[in-house]
Amino acid sequence: MAIIIKSRRELEMMRRTGKVGRDILNLLSTMVKPGMNTWDLNEVARVELDKVGAIGTSKHYPTYKAGEGFPSEMCISTNEEVVHGIPSPRALIEGDIISIDMGAKLDGFYGDSAVTVPVGAVSAEAQRLLDVTRTALDRAVAAVKAGARVSDIGAAVQSYVEAQGFSVVREFVGHGIGTSLHEEPQIPNYGTAGRGPRLAEGMALAIEPMVNAGKPAVKVLGDGWTAVTKDKALSAHFEHTVVVTEHGCRVLTLPPDAVFEDRVSA
Repeated sequence: MAIIIKSRRELEMMRRTGKVGRDILNLLSTMVKPGMNTWDLNEVARVELDKVGAIGTSKHYPTYKAGEGFPSEMCISTNEEVVHGIPSPRALIEGDIISIDMGAKLDGFYGDSAVTVPVGAVSAEAQRLLDVTRTALDRAVAAVKAGARVSDIGAAVQSYVEAQGFSVVREFVGHGIGTSLHEEPQIPNYGTAGRGPRLAEGMALAIEPMVNAGKPAVKVLGDGWTAVTKDKALSAHFEHTVVVTEHGCRVLTLPPDAVFEDRVSA
């Protein structure tokens, strides 16, 4: 399937959707504290989505179990949960980390973003995992520009993450995005640079490193959704939606306090 090039109008629509997601993520990140539960966070997101006429893209998304869909507006994954965690009434405790994956749809266009945040004070290992995964996303974004190859993105993630002593998840990948949540191309967070399709201006990509403190292997639990590390080590997940430009990319899901949205590749 071909990679879709978006028009200026389509990219403007995606910019609006990206802002919805990033604003909600920013709000939720400030609310995370011991004693709160992830279902309450989901309810806040639902209310905020309703205010602007958007929807959470996780809700009713097809799952591995026939006839069932995802039960909440977004995915929230705790500690060893890698992605696709289901919000629950279990209270968060000091030292947890939670990944909040906020996909939004507005006026027919999708945006996708994620952050992993600490719950109160966390261990030095957990904080370093968060820092490394966030930096891995920055390095992946910096690899994006017209003429680069898709595999340049994953190579930037893998080389940095493994040099820090962590591992990259293989089973789940980034993706193209637009009028569908998942479009071509698939964007692994590992691999050799210089391979795969060339990036071109107007392509929209959801780039999302998933990094484990232990080994890379994961498994899906019996709920058909929640992916966890097999060795029960901590996992972190950060994600941006970006648009390819001539000299770099425009990030559509930067937090509100970010100074700039355009990233120029070296």
